[in-house]
Amino acid sequence: MARYTGPVCKLCRREGEKLFLKGARCFSAKCAFEKRSYPPGQHGLSRRGKLSEYGIQLREKQKVKRIYGVLEKQFKNYYVKAAQQKGVTGENLLKLLESRLDNVVYRLGFAPSRKAARQMILHKHFTVNGRVVNVPSFLMRPGDVVAVRDKSKKMGIIHETLRRVKDENLVPWLRLDKAKLEGEFLEFPNREDIPIDVQESLIVELYSK
Repeated sequence: MARYTGPVCKLCRREGEKLFLKGARCFSAKCAFEKRSYPPGQHGLSRRGKLSEYGIQLREKQKVKRIYGVLEKQFKNYYVKAAQQKGVTGENLLKLLESRLDNVVYRLGFAPSRKAARQMILHKHFTVNGRVVNVPSFLMRPGDVVAVRDKSKKMGIIHETLRRVKDENLVPWLRLDKAKLEGEFLEFPNREDIPIDVQESLIVELYSK
């Protein structure tokens, strides 16, 4: 499985905003972005010119790729699939990304970050509809139930993360049962229910050129 393995704090600094890629660390004083909010590299502190229209579109695409932890080829495949579906292409793209198993595990609070969720899925700690799934990019569908495997229910990282999850902060398209350590994918989310600050229309403009 191809994935980015470099330092993730540099990704936040490059995009000029927190992407919350390291879970609880992003909310602590150890967050690298709080110390160095300028882009990484030798010329990070130097003044940069205004971005072109293409540059703005590219940065938005890179930001979304980094938030969800997908590489270019896979991201392009999601875009092609989104463009073939009915509705607004940009919104369809985000719905596909949000329906990934690693994202759902993260949203439910079973993992502190999407990166951690991917690792846990690869190690077969979760089931979907009663069957073990170890593919982070598995796309959930309405009615699918993801659950922590019995042998994994005592994992400290799961309980520690769940303690920070407030019911009112759970996205409305997921249902969480903390007692059973399982959650249900109720429906594909509406755009207003996806809590990320991105302009997906810029990505559509970029790929439409």
